[in-house]
Amino acid sequence: MTRDLEYNITSQDNGVTISDYLKKQGFSHAVTVQLKKIPESILLNGKWEYMSTRLNGGDCLSIHFEETEGSENIVATNLPLSICYEDEDILVVNKPADMPIHPSMNNYDNTLANAVCHYYQTQGIPYTFRCVNRLDRDTTGLTILAKHLISSAILNSEVSVRGISREYLAIVKGFTEDEGTVNAPIGRKEGSTIERQIDVLHGETAITHYKRLAYQDGLSLISLKLETGRTHQIRVHMKSIGHPLIGDFLYNPDFTKINRQALHSYRLRFTHPVTKKPLVFTAPLPEDMQALFPEMIL
Repeated sequence: MTRDLEYNITSQDNGVTISDYLKKQGFSHAVTVQLKKIPESILLNGKWEYMSTRLNGGDCLSIHFEETEGSENIVATNLPLSICYEDEDILVVNKPADMPIHPSMNNYDNTLANAVCHYYQTQGIPYTFRCVNRLDRDTTGLTILAKHLISSAILNSEVSVRGISREYLAIVKGFTEDEGTVNAPIGRKEGSTIERQIDVLHGETAITHYKRLAYQDGLSLISLKLETGRTHQIRVHMKSIGHPLIGDFLYNPDFTKINRQALHSYRLRFTHPVTKKPLVFTAPLPEDMQALFPEMIL
């Protein structure tokens, strides 16, 4: 994967060092260290300069890098891949159910990583798999992938300051309030490596906002917005207020009208890591969830 970036310096950044300017753009320290190892990867007005060199309005700062090796330990597998958007820096995909993000001990070749690596292998492009917003195996919907180390660093810094807005759709048991907020810390359940629970004493802060969109046959279709990104946050929070997700074998095993937890990553809003343009993506309800609310068009 090869990428060339160009920054036209304005008077606003007069006197700022190259190092500090790149930091403002979201380049992590690890990325700048790696770039410095690559000949002519950072040029000011076409010439190599020290990172401590100060910029002036009208300068042109050029960044060049090339990744010649991909994720060697990920098997490229020809799997369905629904691409919603792609450019030189990012890939946005609509992940299906029953597909983990990363390979694991019991699943080497049926993951999103396998599918994406195959997609780029067929194009002869070395690709390192970098997922920005992870989803559970059976959660469907929008996932952002970085196509190189710089977009990865910038997007992950956005995640850390909640710069990526995520909206989910879920189907839960019962008739929920019109809208509400669950503010309850979440921690690991004792004796389990997977299950989480509300843990007031030792849990991490977790905040979920929800709104009911429709009600039918004892089920509520709700939208959810997260202020935090804890493991199983939506599933644990909705169970805690008496409205667990249907099909959730872990937190609601006795109530199944669907073969997986009814949770879908519906909308993502974020700023493009390079162009800085605002982006919004949506993915319609998958068929299994749509079947329970056939008249609801989103």
